[in-house]
Amino acid sequence: MDWNSIALMTAGVIGGGTAVAHGILMQRLIIKPIEAVFVADGRISAQLQKLVTLLLQFTTFNWLLSGLTLIAAAIWFGQDARLATGLLAGSSFLYGSIISLWVMRRPHPSWILMAVALILTVLGLTLR
Repeated sequence: MDWNSIALMTAGVIGGGTAVAHGILMQRLIIKPIEAVFVADGRISAQLQKLVTLLLQFTTFNWLLSGLTLIAAAIWFGQDARLATGLLAGSSFLYGSIISLWVMRRPHPSWILMAVALILTVLGLTLR
């Protein structure tokens, strides 16, 4: 296994792990309180409640899928497929790190880990 594959696999593990932690915290700290407000209000339908939950967890799903595809790319994909996978996953990690930095405005594990995953993705695509 070469350094490109190791960098891509590490980026996938960091990105996917960050996504899982993000999903758990999102569910506990944001979605549950919102659902409680919806239930107390009584005017929000069950379908809309489910839609809100799914939309709030969309980034979690995207980052987890990006991490898994980076791991798969490191193991099985050719150079062109690695590039396409890396560009898609990297753009997702870039978005996550910029938005998290903008919201937190201080050092925080969320944007730091996404930035590390982004840097490793770039290194995995450019090392030769």
